[in-house]
Amino acid sequence: MRPGVAYRFEEGNSGDGELIVLLKADTMLIFDTSNTPAERETGLYGDPLEILWKNNMLISCDVKNYYRKNFRVIITGTLEQRTAWLEEAGQTVEKYFPEVLK
Repeated sequence: MRPGVAYRFEEGNSGDGELIVLLKADTMLIFDTSNTPAERETGLYGDPLEILWKNNMLISCDVKNYYRKNFRVIITGTLEQRTAWLEEAGQTVEKYFPEVLK
């Protein structure tokens, strides 16, 4: 979700104006990571990554459907957990975009 790839601003606009959407996608998969346990993050911060994605980036790029998965706690993740996270991400991609993996 980078400027110049997913969106851009009009020439001379410093970022305070309307976005021009470059990314044309109906569905987006978001895999993010964090080092804060879910209960703590939600309790203290209200899931800031969900708010950022849903209320900012996805609306700005006119994405209608999305699936988001936060893998955590990365810093203490074992090899087995990390392997399972990668497998889960692959299965999710296959579910939403089966044609990509063929």
